[in-house]
Amino acid sequence: MPRGVRKTALEKLQEELMEVQESIKQYKESLVTLDEKEKEIQDKIKLEQFKEVSSILDEHEMSIMDLKELLISSKAD
Repeated sequence: MPRGVRKTALEKLQEELMEVQESIKQYKESLVTLDEKEKEIQDKIKLEQFKEVSSILDEHEMSIMDLKELLISSKAD
């Protein structure tokens, strides 16, 4: 009983190439998504760092300008 037409070596290679190309496409899409997530997380980290600095400034009853002057004066010394 014949089970069907056998694929030629060329057909097998072309099919394998299509599968590899599809995998590459999926990985590229995943990389884009991961890059976006990385940037989002980095932005959240910066925001949290600014919140910490703001909290410390409030505790010491300092303004951003006070901090700026403090940093400039310490750099000049």
